[in-house]
Amino acid sequence: MDISDLAPVANVKGAPNFRVSNEDLEALVFKFSRDISAQVARDRFDPIIGRDKELYDLVMILLQRERKNVLLLAGAGVGKTALFVGLAQKIFKNEVPKKLAGARILELEMSSLSAGAGSRSDFEGRFVPMIKGVAERNASKLFPPIILCIDEIHMIMPSCIASGAAGVADLMKPYLTTGDLLMIGATTRDEYDDYVKADPALDRRFQKIFMDPPSEEQCKVILRGLKQRFATHYDLIVSDEVCDQIVYLTSKYLRRRNHPDKAILMLDQACARSVMSGKPELDMEDVRESLGHESGIIPSALI
Repeated sequence: MDISDLAPVANVKGAPNFRVSNEDLEALVFKFSRDISAQVARDRFDPIIGRDKELYDLVMILLQRERKNVLLLAGAGVGKTALFVGLAQKIFKNEVPKKLAGARILELEMSSLSAGAGSRSDFEGRFVPMIKGVAERNASKLFPPIILCIDEIHMIMPSCIASGAAGVADLMKPYLTTGDLLMIGATTRDEYDDYVKADPALDRRFQKIFMDPPSEEQCKVILRGLKQRFATHYDLIVSDEVCDQIVYLTSKYLRRRNHPDKAILMLDQACARSVMSGKPELDMEDVRESLGHESGIIPSALI
């Protein structure tokens, strides 16, 4: 599949007259969502490594006839939203079953939907047409599926009163029940317990995928798989040995954060520091300086 296969719905010839027109739906998508499929087609993301099982489970749930909505549960930095990208990458490479071939992955930006909305009716005037337009196209089965993703999905629950999107979940329930919406949500286990689990009617509409942080050995594989992208971006030499040391040191000194996010962040910072120093290769001195800055520990004490 190439980028031409990701043409907007409005460009599809012979589209029926939906209640939400193609032009209106595309305008809403442009304003209030991130088109992950289009960005994957432009090679905007790094490859997603080490999440084959979770992606397999994700695809299997989306293929089901009923209750084909997924809730990703994991701590911060483990890679919940990376699975949105991983799914889009598999679809782009034609590595999914026929029913999901050409599916379009859109991440709803709830902050954009609520920004500037003077009243609740203004907010719903943006949100309802979007989910209705997506649902009726999925129901028609004339197009590849449109899969909606929501990060921090607990913020749409009525009990999350601090959120501008609180209560949106109630608007989605009818579409989730009929199976016309394919939804992937992501949140932490604590926020799931506090907000989502408190609404059994919504909770039972989602199937759960629990994501654990990768082990040190798995994280080494991830960092080694990503190192060439960083080496190309910074025009640096990055060795496997330095990647392994970054994983070890971040595991030891950044205990309150999760892999692989903390290791990837440290690799990025250390590469930037090496470029500032004019070095041709990433070395441990820059890794320790970066880790010391992040952890508050004197770099010479990081062994």
